[in-house]
Amino acid sequence: MGIFGNDRDRAVLRSIPVGPLRKNLAETVDSLQQIFADISARPGALSLTEAQLTFQVTATGGVQLIGTGQLQSGRGLTLTFKRQ
Repeated sequence: MGIFGNDRDRAVLRSIPVGPLRKNLAETVDSLQQIFADISARPGALSLTEAQLTFQVTATGGVQLIGTGQLQSGRGLTLTFKRQ
């Protein structure tokens, strides 16, 4: 079960361990930054200037990328990365 319950009508807060969440989120962001750097280094006319990703936080502090293009419920953690 994630940070939100299965009840579609309302969000249900759950207690999650901060240590594992911090570690998992840091590892995810580090991996994403490397991916973005690899994409930016590719030759071509288009460049990546912004990326927005939504993640689900599990009850154990895990981080999972939400694999849908249209998030209906709006539940999750959204991170926006912008080129400086």
